[in-house]
Amino acid sequence: MTPAVRTTCPYCGVGCGVVATPDGKGGAAIAADHDHPANRGRLCSKGAALGETLSLEDRLLHPEIDGQRVSWEIALDTVASGFRQTIERHGPDAVAFYVSGQLLTEDYYTANKLIKGFLGTANIDTNSRLCMASSVAGHKRAFGSDTVPGRYEDFESADLVVLVGSNLAWCHPVLFQRLEAARHARPSMKIVVVDPRRTETCDIADLHLALKPGSDVTLFNVLLSGLAERGVADRSFVDRHTSGLDEALAAARTTDPAACGLRQADIETFIDWFARTEKVVTLYSQGVNQSSAGVDKVNALINCHLLTGRIGRPGMGPFSITGQPNAMGGREVGALSNTLAAHMDFGAAAIERVARFWRAARMATKPGLKAVELFEAVRAGRIKAVWIMATNPVASLPDADAVREALRGCEFSIVSEAIRATDTVDACRVRLPALAWAEKDGTVTNSERGISRQRPFLPPPGEAKQDWWIVSEVARRLGHGEAFAWRGVADIFREHAALSAFENEGTRDFDIGACATLDDAAYESLQPFVWGGGPDRRFFGEGGFFHADRRARFIATTVRAPVNGPEESRPLILNTGRVRDQWHTMTRTGKSVRLAGHRPEPTIELHPHDASARGLAEGDIAEVTSAWGRGVLRVHVTESLRVGGAFAPMHWTAQVSRAGRINAAVNPAVDPISGQPELKHTPVEIRRLDMRWHGTILARRAVMLPETSYWARIRGAGYHAYLVAGDQPLALAQRALSAAVRTANPGPWLAGEKDVGAVVSDGRVEAVMMVGPTYQADARDRFAPFMALDRLTTEQRDALLHGGTDMHRGGELCACFGVSCGAVEAAIADGATSLAAIGATTQAGTNCGSCRSEIRALLRSARLVKAA
Repeated sequence: MTPAVRTTCPYCGVGCGVVATPDGKGGAAIAADHDHPANRGRLCSKGAALGETLSLEDRLLHPEIDGQRVSWEIALDTVASGFRQTIERHGPDAVAFYVSGQLLTEDYYTANKLIKGFLGTANIDTNSRLCMASSVAGHKRAFGSDTVPGRYEDFESADLVVLVGSNLAWCHPVLFQRLEAARHARPSMKIVVVDPRRTETCDIADLHLALKPGSDVTLFNVLLSGLAERGVADRSFVDRHTSGLDEALAAARTTDPAACGLRQADIETFIDWFARTEKVVTLYSQGVNQSSAGVDKVNALINCHLLTGRIGRPGMGPFSITGQPNAMGGREVGALSNTLAAHMDFGAAAIERVARFWRAARMATKPGLKAVELFEAVRAGRIKAVWIMATNPVASLPDADAVREALRGCEFSIVSEAIRATDTVDACRVRLPALAWAEKDGTVTNSERGISRQRPFLPPPGEAKQDWWIVSEVARRLGHGEAFAWRGVADIFREHAALSAFENEGTRDFDIGACATLDDAAYESLQPFVWGGGPDRRFFGEGGFFHADRRARFIATTVRAPVNGPEESRPLILNTGRVRDQWHTMTRTGKSVRLAGHRPEPTIELHPHDASARGLAEGDIAEVTSAWGRGVLRVHVTESLRVGGAFAPMHWTAQVSRAGRINAAVNPAVDPISGQPELKHTPVEIRRLDMRWHGTILARRAVMLPETSYWARIRGAGYHAYLVAGDQPLALAQRALSAAVRTANPGPWLAGEKDVGAVVSDGRVEAVMMVGPTYQADARDRFAPFMALDRLTTEQRDALLHGGTDMHRGGELCACFGVSCGAVEAAIADGATSLAAIGATTQAGTNCGSCRSEIRALLRSARLVKAA
């Protein structure tokens, strides 16, 4: 039997431990690691489905140049030659790297060392710029270093947890489970959610502050002045360990609380709870960071913790939750364009220190371009060679069509990627096959500064290589082989650790110098550990900040309007984010059948008032337009939003819904300090598209769809599913779509009723299609059971051709166990009146817990119906 391998989940910044047991056939069973301190045996729906994402059919397995397969020698020589010639002709600032929180620390370190130490430019930035750059800048302004002060266990022991701009239930489900369990054990704990949307996280909140989008600084300024007025400042802490309070309070006291759009009574409740509760954790995420005022938002909330001295001790402090598995590792190695390695900045002493340590041939001496401006420079022709690693900026950056245009016009574009077809791969000339999660070796750092090993449990497929090896080989060809002559990842980790301690002597927070002497065996068996902060692994409980005077800084934050605010022709504010069961641009989660059912297509959520004013109803197809682009999405009407707001998930790409790429419409404004984009605040207008038909197709072989106004593709169990709509005449669409279906899935065509047609060959359904004048939301669910049958009976054939079945199929509500919404409703109808009873009947809600809020909503609806 193949031994189990302890490794780390590749999704969010929680950094859960997983145990992978290879099956010897290219797959593996995935289970939670009960010994890992981050998750303690828990996994979310995405982590639990990792074993379903390991297939190779969509992998990039060989190097390519201009679409033609080449050898590694030719590919690496081409990359090295391209960079050499570009630098010789145009200087080092004409080249750039764009890297990713999906890289391991050793990969990150290698790329950063090459470009900053040997190519002579700091034009390396990471997609983590999109998720936590504002936190980095806010930490530096307040603390003098990019330091996360606390631990996960702090919000389990807190008496008040404030969640700001974080849908923890869906985006960091395992931390939500830990919080929910702590709340269950100590019902006196209070939870406040600060978010314009009523998300699933609000289900356990004592108070939801649905503030006006972008008004976070206003709220926390009001909190700061309110705390001072109530006399809860920790004067001893403030006097000994901080500076700048008077200026911060002066700015806060000029703030008008009405600008939050909240009831004054709710604001007073929030201030009262915060004032009288010693153990307070403020947990914040992208709703704070992704803003043109993101850094000020971070500092406004940190100010409240500095005032009260509630920082760095058990159960208290500000806590930034990162979005990616190794965003923190990227911060440690300096993969942001405005930082050096080992938490050093571009000061003269640090530049000289890193140059000496690396024996750098051509050390960068100033910060480079941040993500959005980097691709603007590519588009303008100032950057002539760009190398993208493990990320998909053509889908994930704002104003995404401009990024695609930039890459297509770039003189020399390279991508290192595991996936054969992505929006970015399709736009790049040189394509280098990289290892994926299951094959990579190294370390990652989670949101609480916890370093864990990521260990490979599957062999490298095809000719794919790990990113550090690819970068090192290019470095060797550029004449820097000695500086990159590592035998493996343990060598790189030791060098990274040694640099963290080099001439440190307590002046920098990041110091893992004790790991610099690990031998290979010790590195291989390395157990998860949290770096820094003394015996309790917390920072700042007794001061010790990293400004030169060792004091923290209060930052005076003044309220300013978002860049590119609402306008008469675009009065709605678009907010983008994640859904529960998908990850980033779906290259991994999109392969899992059970993760596909919960939110199967891109949607635009609107409040009923805004939908009605535009003649929009549930299930309509709408066009979302901004000053930068457009998207076409399915309408979902919900009261979870404020009037004037809209929400769309960012996961859909050209591969799964070409028109659903919402980032094509997103505001490219950035925070002036952090460079983080304004992904939460885009002025848009939304209009109904007059669709003359809607359709659903299930087919065993992929269908080349004809040109149509809207389509989305998802994975089914042994089939592809397509949701389509268009403005052509119905009869014309039916003919074109049936021809496309039959071309890909040949066999006898059977015409049924209710606009149904099917290809049935030797009794097996090869494809089924329903295309009619109205939207049939449950058509996919009605037809899916027939795709699982080897041979139809006469009765089943008749049912198929009459519009399908109402048999329950899994995946719509609980992805962990494949439980549909209908199955839960049936359990409620049969007498299940609690979460526990539904779990006992269906298993829904008994694993990761991400679906519990939706189950509770069904229970509430059933009670209301019964009461009526």
